[in-house]
Amino acid sequence: MNDITTATTVTTARTVERVIAGQAVMDGAGVKINRVLTQQLQRRLDPFLMLDNFASDQPNDYIAGFPEHPHRGFETVSYMITGRMRHRDSAGHEGLLTSGGVQWMTAGSGVIHSEMPEQEAGVMEGFQLWLNLPASDKMRTPWYRDFDSGEIPRYTTDAGVAVQVIAGSSHGVAGAVQRERTEPLYLDIDLPAGSSFEQPLPPGHNAFLYTFRGAVEVDGKAVPALRMAIFANTPGSDGVRITASEGGRVILLAGQPLNEPIAQYGPFVMNTQAEVFQAVQDFREGKFGETAATA
Repeated sequence: MNDITTATTVTTARTVERVIAGQAVMDGAGVKINRVLTQQLQRRLDPFLMLDNFASDQPNDYIAGFPEHPHRGFETVSYMITGRMRHRDSAGHEGLLTSGGVQWMTAGSGVIHSEMPEQEAGVMEGFQLWLNLPASDKMRTPWYRDFDSGEIPRYTTDAGVAVQVIAGSSHGVAGAVQRERTEPLYLDIDLPAGSSFEQPLPPGHNAFLYTFRGAVEVDGKAVPALRMAIFANTPGSDGVRITASEGGRVILLAGQPLNEPIAQYGPFVMNTQAEVFQAVQDFREGKFGETAATA
């Protein structure tokens, strides 16, 4: 992990390249989703492949969930703000994702899983992130782990900013998950009115922010709720600076790009079309999730 992640201040903040609204889509068995990071942004935000935000208090928007479906070649990170979702997979894993919790699954060589709501009413809100795997790890043994809310490291700054560190490291606090090649940083940052927050970042990492409560400002640009700000990879910049005049809550993500070819067909993300065709064949022949790592 780059030493810059142990720093706490930013000398030259990154600028905002653009602010983007997500696309309203339906996935699974009819779950309404705001797809923030789309396939068109995969190269720009390498190693991240997709980010979905779901949020509704209408059961018909989420109750059908995500029945069994396959994955190969990347990792899924599900972060539940509010709600309950049951995970089961072909590698024998099962877990209940509850408010504030995270499920981290490395699909690797292939796994079939389902994610089904365990609530019939109320608010369900959260995120699913797809994180690419390097070519050398795409066929690794599947891995899975649940982290409940109490297992997510957190801290509060002197300005009252509450930070949860899902992955990577922030202000000397190591997150729940570390990855050597992609070095993902995944923070949930809650900024009270009038506060600011600085996060150092390695210069080569791609980074973006998504506001899901209130509004924040970055580099003099407003990033209102349900908008994503992509940070420019400006030479000489060493991090990001976020302010919130009226309060806001965001997720901040950054990662080291793999700079490898991306070949995607639905839930299969490989490096070549031949590997994608092989993934489809292996799935049809029932070869997904036959064994799994447990640690």
